[in-house]
Amino acid sequence: MVRGQRRAVLIAGPTASGKSALALARARETGGIVVNADAMQVYDTLRIVTARPGPEEEALAPHRLYGVVPAAQRFSTGRWVRAVTDTAAAEDPARELIFVGGTGLYFDALTKGFADMPEIPDELVLDVQQEIQALDEAARMALLVEADPVAARRLKVADPQRVIRALAVRRATGRPLSSFQQDQKPGLLEGWAVERMVLWPGRDVLRDRIARRFETMLEGGAVAEVEALRAQALDPSLPAMKAIGVPEISGWLDGVYSREEAVALAVTATRQYAKRQRTWFRNRMGDWPLMGLEGGPFRA
Repeated sequence: MVRGQRRAVLIAGPTASGKSALALARARETGGIVVNADAMQVYDTLRIVTARPGPEEEALAPHRLYGVVPAAQRFSTGRWVRAVTDTAAAEDPARELIFVGGTGLYFDALTKGFADMPEIPDELVLDVQQEIQALDEAARMALLVEADPVAARRLKVADPQRVIRALAVRRATGRPLSSFQQDQKPGLLEGWAVERMVLWPGRDVLRDRIARRFETMLEGGAVAEVEALRAQALDPSLPAMKAIGVPEISGWLDGVYSREEAVALAVTATRQYAKRQRTWFRNRMGDWPLMGLEGGPFRA
C-alpha cells in the first residue's frame, strides 16, 4: 500500500449471506465506514423488507447511503456513483470505506468503470412505459431498432424495461443510449488500495437462511412497512414497489394469498434472486476471493 493511498474493502454476496454483519465487524475492527452497495437498501420506508442494518448496528459504526432515497423516486447507478463520490470526498481519507451489497453493477462502477448516464425525468419514463405496455415483443423491438439500432443488435429479446430506458434516453437527450454506454469512465476506486471478497455460503445453507430471514421480517414489522408504502399510493412500476416481499405481502393484505402462500412466494422469489446474484458474481467477478460464513476461504 502506497503511503497516503486511500483504502476500500468490497464485500459482495447474494442476499441473506451475512454481508452486513461481516461489514460491521470489519468497521468496528478498523474504524472504517460502511457504505451501501445494494440498489434496494437506498430506499426509505422499507428497512425491514430490504434487510437494511437496524439502528443498533448503525450505532456501532458509521453507515452511509442507507434509506436516503424516497420510495417515490427511481435511483439509478449513475446517481449512486455520484452519491459515492460525494461520500468519499466528505470522509476522512485515513478511514477505509467498506462497500457492502449485492448489486453487481455498483461493484462494476467501483472497479471496472461506468458510463455516466443522463438523468431521465420520471414523467417521461412513465409516458414511454404506458406507450409500450400493450405492445408485443416484435413491436417493442421495432421501436428499439428505430431509436437505437446498436442497442437493438445487442439484445436477443426486447425486454420491456430495457426498451423503456432506451426510448426515454433518446427522447430526453436526442442521443441513443448506446452512445452513452460507449463513453466509459474509469472505476471510482482507481488508485485506491482495494481488498475484494464475495461471501459465498453453500446453497443449502443459503436456502435455509433465506427462509428463516423472511419469517423474522414478518415478525419484526415487515407488514407495517408494506402498509406504509401502500399508503403513499405510488406508481407500481417504481423499484421500491417491486422489492421482494412487497408484492407478496400486498397480495396477502388484499386477500389474494394466505399468509403461508405469501411466505412461500417471497421465499421462492428471494432464492431465485440469490441464484441470479451468484451467477453474476461467478461470471463477472470470478477473480474475487470467495469467503465462507466463518470468514475464511470458501470450501465446497
